[in-house]
Amino acid sequence: MRYFVKKVGILLLTLVVISIVTFWLFHIVPGDPAASMLGTSASQEQLEDLRKELGLDQPLPTQYMNWIKGAVKGDFGTSIMYKKPVAKLLKGKLSVTLILGAMALAIVILIGIPLGVFTAGRKHAVSEQILNMLNLLGISFPGFFLSILLIWVFGLVLHWFTPGRFVTFSRNPAGFFRSMIFPAIAIAIPQTCILSKYIRSAVIEEIRADYVRTARSKGSTKNRIMYVHVLKNAIVSVVPLIGMIVSGIFSGSIVIEQVFGIPGIGRLLIASVTSRDYPTVQTLVMYIAILILVVNFIVDILIQILDPRIRIAQ
Repeated sequence: MRYFVKKVGILLLTLVVISIVTFWLFHIVPGDPAASMLGTSASQEQLEDLRKELGLDQPLPTQYMNWIKGAVKGDFGTSIMYKKPVAKLLKGKLSVTLILGAMALAIVILIGIPLGVFTAGRKHAVSEQILNMLNLLGISFPGFFLSILLIWVFGLVLHWFTPGRFVTFSRNPAGFFRSMIFPAIAIAIPQTCILSKYIRSAVIEEIRADYVRTARSKGSTKNRIMYVHVLKNAIVSVVPLIGMIVSGIFSGSIVIEQVFGIPGIGRLLIASVTSRDYPTVQTLVMYIAILILVVNFIVDILIQILDPRIRIAQ
């Protein structure tokens, strides 16, 4: 119980630090949102009136406290660029990014784990060398390059989807997932390669353990040893990596949403940063931070549950 309370406390403290850093960073960067909105022809009086209307004339600590008080109540302020409440602006976009991330994570787990086990079971084989080379390529290529490659091959050559076209779920569920699958693949490829390499290393390490030799001496089959004993212990050692993979997925989606024309929070975040839309940027950063921190919190708890060898200090 003490471990759980400690982790919750660290999570909340981290969120506070992230909110402060995010708020201060975007306010110390040179530039004036009021000038961006009104243009170069605006008079000084107009600029001052708009700054007062937006609350930008107040001291930074006051602005921060007002933002936090509103955020606790679900009011994240009004977008400077879109002139809409930020909460309303995020409606629909957040769900698109979450679904895209969930699809990418599913691909990573469903392909990365079997691929890692497969390569570990064929050590020094030609197939293992080829897969290791493909893994290195997948990790090395940046997300935008993979996106362009997928668009060219599957969009322009094979015509499996229409590049730049997005269909909402309410309009056509099948079309929605068809327009999301290739962006999810582009996000998942590097993370899948990373996971498979970690699984391979973990499985090879577990195969050398004493319990494997004991299982062999008792007549257990190779598949039973691999999938009942070895893989179970290998996955436990790789669980902490899931938190890093989730971080990679959502950081990668920011660029890939732009390339594929997906109307998620990635495109909104880039547009908001360039226009110095403070309320929107702060809210988006906090959403992403909360998601990643919660996933890492769940991973920490899962490690305690899955591995009985770990003793939690009482």
